[in-house]
Amino acid sequence: MPIPQDYLERVYAGVLGKIIGVYLGRPFEGWPHDRILKELGEINYYVHEKLNLPLIVTDDDISGTFTFLRALEDYGNSPNLTAAQIGQSWLNYIIENKTILWWGGMGMSTEHTAFLRLKHGIPAPRSGSIELNSKVVAEQIGAQIFIDGFAMVAPGDPQLAASLAKRAASVSHDGQAVYGAQVLAAMESLAFVESDLSKILDAALTFIPKDSTIARMIADLRGFHAKEPDWRKAFSDIMLATYGYDRYGGNCHIVPNHGVVILGILYSQDNFQKALMITNTCGWDTDCNSGNVGCFMGIKLGLPGIDAGPDFRSPVADRLYLPTADGGRCISDAVTETYKIVNMGRALAGQEPLRPKGGVRFHFSLPGSVQGFTPDDSPECRGVVTVCNLPQKELGGQRALMLFLNHLAPGRCARISTPTFFPADHARMPGYALIASPTLYPGQVVRASVSLDPLVPADPTLDCRLYISIYAENDALRRIYGPTVRPDPSGSTHPLEWRLPDTGGAPIASIGLEIGSEHPARCRSVLLHYLTWDGPPDVVFKRPEYPSTMWQRAWVDSGQCIWWSEDTYRLISNEQRTLLSQGTREWTDYVVSAPMTPHLAKSFGVVAHYQGLQRFYALLLCPDNTAKLIKSLDGDHTLAQCHFDWQLTKTYNLALQVQGTQIQAWIDNQLLFTITDNDRPLSGGGVALFCEEGRVAAGPVTVRPIQ
Repeated sequence: MPIPQDYLERVYAGVLGKIIGVYLGRPFEGWPHDRILKELGEINYYVHEKLNLPLIVTDDDISGTFTFLRALEDYGNSPNLTAAQIGQSWLNYIIENKTILWWGGMGMSTEHTAFLRLKHGIPAPRSGSIELNSKVVAEQIGAQIFIDGFAMVAPGDPQLAASLAKRAASVSHDGQAVYGAQVLAAMESLAFVESDLSKILDAALTFIPKDSTIARMIADLRGFHAKEPDWRKAFSDIMLATYGYDRYGGNCHIVPNHGVVILGILYSQDNFQKALMITNTCGWDTDCNSGNVGCFMGIKLGLPGIDAGPDFRSPVADRLYLPTADGGRCISDAVTETYKIVNMGRALAGQEPLRPKGGVRFHFSLPGSVQGFTPDDSPECRGVVTVCNLPQKELGGQRALMLFLNHLAPGRCARISTPTFFPADHARMPGYALIASPTLYPGQVVRASVSLDPLVPADPTLDCRLYISIYAENDALRRIYGPTVRPDPSGSTHPLEWRLPDTGGAPIASIGLEIGSEHPARCRSVLLHYLTWDGPPDVVFKRPEYPSTMWQRAWVDSGQCIWWSEDTYRLISNEQRTLLSQGTREWTDYVVSAPMTPHLAKSFGVVAHYQGLQRFYALLLCPDNTAKLIKSLDGDHTLAQCHFDWQLTKTYNLALQVQGTQIQAWIDNQLLFTITDNDRPLSGGGVALFCEEGRVAAGPVTVRPIQ
C-alpha cells in the first residue's frame, strides 16, 4: 500500500501520544481503580506534581518501544526481519539488570526470563515460548507495550504490522500476549487510513484466532458498548466481573490490560483526552495502557486531536530518554524518533529517506515541535522569552523555532537550551535508571542559523550567541560561550559556527542560544532556523582537576564493576566481558587510543565504532600471546591476528583507527594491522574499553580526528 500523504505528521502524533500517555499514567502505575478515584479523582491531566514526581522519566514502555524497533534498521530495513534478529538486538542494547526491562527475576518478570534464555543461547521465538516459560509467564503484558513502532512503520498495511508485531512479541511472549500485540499493531496501522473504529476492529481481529480470549473479550466489550454509554459500567460489569486480575495469574497479565485499552478507545468518542482519562482512571498497568492508547489515538486523530483539549505538549517539550547500551542515543526527542520511524517505513516502501534542512539535528519541521528547547529559568532570564513553533511563509513554508522576547534589557537576557546529557536533577531517576552518554563533545563543530522576524520592528543592536553548559566543580553548571552575531533587521539569516573547545574532561550538559542587548530592545521575536553539529570529537576523557561525578556518569558500563581511581578507570570483569563506552553512532573517521595495564585478564583492549554490546570493532590482547582485530556483529569475527608477547602489570598503548571501511591498529606505536572491511561494515559509533575475566587499569582515553 502506498504511504499516506500525512504519514509524517501522523507518526509524530503517534510518538507524542505514546510518550504523553506514559508520562500521564506513570506516577500511579499499578494502582487499582478505587484508589485512583479516592486519591486523585478522574485523570484528566498530569498528576506527577501531586505525588512529588518528575514528569519526564525513564520508562520501559518508551525505551523498549523505540529501542527494539532499531532491529529493523540494524538489519537493513528488511520486511523479512526475523524474531531471532530482534532477539539479537535485545542482547545488543540491553544491559543486564540496568536498562529497559523490569528485572524481576526468572519466572517473575517475563522479559527478564526471556533475556536469560537469549543470554544462554536460546534464540527467539523459543526464548519467549509457553513451552519453555509456562503459560502464565508468557502471557503477561510486555508484548503489547513494545509494538507501537512496528505498527508505525507499516501505515495502512495491517498484515505487515501484525506480522512484525508477532515476530517482535515472540522474543519474550506467547499465546494471548502475542494476540493482543497483533490486534493493537493492526489497529494502529489501520488508523493511518481508516477513521471508522468498527471497521478498524473488524479488520484487526482477522489476524488472531476467533476463539482466543482476546477476541472473545473484545466482542464482549463491543457488545456492551453498543447498549451502555457509561464506561464505568463497562469497566465494572465486563472488566472487573469477567476479565479482572483475580482471574489471571502473574504480575500484569495481558488480558485485563488489553481490555482496558479497548475500553478506553471504544468509549473515547474520538476524544484524545477522554480516551486517556478512561484508560488511566481504570487503573492497573496505567503507563503501559495509556501509552498504547495515546499512540493509537494520536495516529487516528493526528496533531489536531492532541491539541483539541488541554495543553499536553508544552510540559513535555518533545523530550524522552532511551537508556540502553548505546548511550549516545539516550537523550532524544519525539521529532528525532519520528523521523527514524518514518524513514524505516519509507525504506520498507522503497522510498528515499527524509532529511529536513539537509539532515540537521534540530530543524523544528513538524507543527508545534520544539525538540527539547525550553527557556532558562534563572533570575536574569525568567519571563524574558517564550518558545513556540511557527511556519514561516517568507522561508518557503519551512518552520522555525520562534522566540518571543519580553522586556529584553541590560542585565536581562533571553536563553533557551536543549539537553545534550541528562540534567543533574534527573541523575537519581525513580524506577528505571537513567544511563546515558552526552550527544555533543569538544572538537565537534556546531552550526546554527538565526534571523529577526522581518514583520516586527527590530533593534539593530540585538546580539545572539551560542553557548554550552558543562558539569564543572561539584557538578555545578558553567556556561562557555561561542561567537556572537548581530542579526540584520531586514530578516536575512545569519549563520553561527563554533568548534567546541576542550572542557577539561567535563561532559557537556546542554547547548543553547543567548540573546542580549546593550539597551532596552524593541525586537519582539527571533527565529532559530536550525541547530546541529557534526564531525568526530577531539577530546581526552580523563578525571577533571576538580571534584565532580558527572564525568563518570557519562560512561556507560555493561554491568560489571568499574572503579574510578588514580588510573582514571579500572575495569573489573567477573565473567564474560565488560565494556565501558561513550560516544554516539554519528562518530566516523577517528582514532581512539588509551594506555592499558592488565593486572589479571583473559583479554583486553580498545573499541571503535561501538554500536552496542554486540556491534563494534576491537583491538585486543588475547590468550596465547596474540593480538587480534575483531568485529563483533552477530558473534565475534577475527579480522586479523598476530603474535604479541604481552605480560601482566605492564602498560601498553593501544590505538585503533577507522576511516571509511579501512581499519588500522597499533600497539606502542607499532602498526600491527591494516585491513578493509567490506562485509556489513560498521559505519560509525562511539568508543569503549574492553576487559574479559579480570582487572585492567586504563586511561586517559583519547579520541582524535584523522589528520
